[in-house]
Amino acid sequence: MKRRISCLLGLSFLVLWMSACSQDKKIVAEGAASNWLKLVDSGNYAQSWDDTGTVLKATVAKDQWQELLLRNRGPLGALISRKLTSAEYTTQLPGAPDGQYVVLQYESSFEHKNSASETVTPALDKDGKWRVCLYVVK
Repeated sequence: MKRRISCLLGLSFLVLWMSACSQDKKIVAEGAASNWLKLVDSGNYAQSWDDTGTVLKATVAKDQWQELLLRNRGPLGALISRKLTSAEYTTQLPGAPDGQYVVLQYESSFEHKNSASETVTPALDKDGKWRVCLYVVK
């Protein structure tokens, strides 16, 4: 009986520890996304590409990135509000190599679009820094 209780306590501790590690990753990734979003919000699309992670840079050239944001984000106008609605840690994303990712969902409001959904996905790069590798606004 004591052995069973010890095993259950050990397993519970492991689950709590893993949950805390995942939460820490979410917090750090959210901070990286927030800093990166400031670049996009200010229209500094070239710098936003410079500050993205290797996954995005491997798939989209800088000039293409700037064009995409000018066409899709630019017309929305100034940011009015942004609220984080979910943060999910994962090691797999469709079309991306296995790694460490945090998929952040925001409810946002812009000057020319009252209700929008933004998805920002930071990834842990090889140098140990979290950098955005995906951005979608709808």
